[in-house]
Parts: sequence; structure tokens; C-alpha cells
Amino acid sequence: MFLNKLLGWFSNDLAIDLGTANTLVYVKGRGIVCNEPSMVVIRKDTRKVVAVGAEAKKMLGKTPANIAAIRPMKDGVIADFDATGQMLRYFIAKVHNRRSFISPRVIIGVPSGITQVEQRAVKDAALASGAREVYLIEEPMAAAIGVGLPVGEPSGNMIVDIGGGTTDIAVISLDGIVISKVARVGGDKMDEAISAYIKRRYNLMIGDRTAEQVKIELGSACPTNEGEPRSMEIKGRDLISGIPKTFTIGEEEIREALQEPINVILDTIKVALENTPPEIAADIVDRGIVLAGGGAQLRGLDALIKKHTGLPVVVAEDPITAVAKGVGKMLDELELLKKIAIT
Repeated sequence: MFLNKLLGWFSNDLAIDLGTANTLVYVKGRGIVCNEPSMVVIRKDTRKVVAVGAEAKKMLGKTPANIAAIRPMKDGVIADFDATGQMLRYFIAKVHNRRSFISPRVIIGVPSGITQVEQRAVKDAALASGAREVYLIEEPMAAAIGVGLPVGEPSGNMIVDIGGGTTDIAVISLDGIVISKVARVGGDKMDEAISAYIKRRYNLMIGDRTAEQVKIELGSACPTNEGEPRSMEIKGRDLISGIPKTFTIGEEEIREALQEPINVILDTIKVALENTPPEIAADIVDRGIVLAGGGAQLRGLDALIKKHTGLPVVVAEDPITAVAKGVGKMLDELELLKKIAIT
């Protein structure tokens, strides 16, 4: 009993899905222990951290002039190095119950189109936050492992990972990525498209959190047979009078607003399929496309991709946690990790 406890004390390896919208942390032997927004609130004068994660998101759009709410990740890569380091330090301390002497081995999921400079920034931020060793894995590979695809077999598997900042598309065979395409479009661009549409159509300014809520409640990629069309009441500021206003918007309008980012995702999938070797393309006809990431939850997206490609499309069981589970599995399979990690 004491030996188990002692081993548990020192078994501190972590796997992190460092996402644009959310950061998920997987601890060896415990699974996913943390799923919080990738957000940091700091004081501008002292650069002192006020809040991180869920607490920080509550403050978004409501901070006074001397306090800034920062999203340190943009388009799947680090936009603010210091804030990313602070955020990682917070999450590592949180999952280890504030035991500051812990220096874990850390595996991090990153977009497949990441540059050498961006890779260095992620590694440096993790090392600065107390990691002893850092491995990077491409997110589509991690997502494929997380959803249980047979990545080691000599057969093609296609995964589409729709995150907050990027959509990662990869065809995987024999523990390697055969074809990969990245579109810098994801949940954030969908939120922006909704805000822009409401501003253009109704002269109404809405906040980021409201746009995200509208996407979750009403967002769809194509008409769904769910009875009455849904609608919701939203609040914002009238751009002409400057006065706060409430009005109702329907799902058809939101579907129209989301057309542009969805079309970019569809076009990128088609480009990936066009570049796939014929033998692997034959496997994809049989196995289809697997959707992962938070964006995979958009209603009707699987049906729309199926309509445009003619291929079977499956949404992963728990798409949001696919990358985190994949990088988590690597903690137990160090041989596979060394094979697929980005060097």
C-alpha cells in the first residue's frame, strides 16, 4: 500500500492538449483531470496573473482598463509566450495539488502544420513551466490514437480534427502521417462569422461569449430533421443608438452565417483526398472519415461532409477529448512515442 502510494507520488507524467479554445490535461493512471479554457487574465502594469482557465473566461469582456483577458493560443500556436508559460505552470501545479517540486515528463499535442519556430516556443514554454522532458505529437495522430483507429496497420485512416483555431486533416498509415492539411479555421472563426453576420444584418454588437453560446445552441451545417426550427434571444449593443438591446435570431440565419468557415473545412478535406495515394484512398472508401475535436459536434456537419465526398463519416464518441486521450496513451507506450514524436 505504502509502495503504491510512493510510486503514485513520483508518477507525475502529463499529457497536454494545448488547444486554442481549451487545454486538457491527462495524468498517467488518472485520465483527464483538467479541461479548462485556454485563457489568462493579467494586470497590465505588473503582469501579475489574476486568473487562469474557467475563472478567467468568466471575466472575458468584463475587465476594467488595467486588467487584460488574454487568449495565449491563436490558430493552434503560441501568440503570447509569457501567458502560455503562466497558464501551463498553473495547470501543472493544479493537477499535482500544488506540489511545486514535481518536474514531470510532458507530451503535448500540436497542429500538424506547426513550424520549427512554433515547436521551439511550445517546448520552451513547457520547460519554463517546470517540465523535465517535453515531447510533441501532431494533433491528428494523437486524435486518431485517442479514438481508437488502428494507426499501426498498413491501411489508410482519415481523421479530421476540428479545434478552436485549426482544422487538422490527416491520412494515417503504419504509425505515420501520409498526407496532412491544415486549415486555420475552427470554432473561433465560426464565432467570428456569427458576430460579423449579426453586426452586418442587425447593426448589433455581441460579445465573444454570446457568439459562442449562439453557435452551441443554434449552429448547424445543414438542415436537420429536429422538428421546429430553433431560435434564441440574444443581447447586445445597438451600433446606431448605442443602447443595449435584446432580439431573437433563428437557426437558419446562423447556418447562413457559418457557411464560409464550413466551406473552407470542406475544401481542405477535398484537397487532402485528391492528394491521397490510390491504395490508401481505397481503404478510406471502406473505412470512411472520422471527425474529432469540439467542432465535430456542430449539428449536421457529418451529413454535409458525407454529401460532398460520398464517403462514410463518423463522429468520434467524445470528440473534445480525442487528442488528450491520444497523447495520454503515449505515456504508457514510450516506444511508439519515440516513433511518432516530432523531433
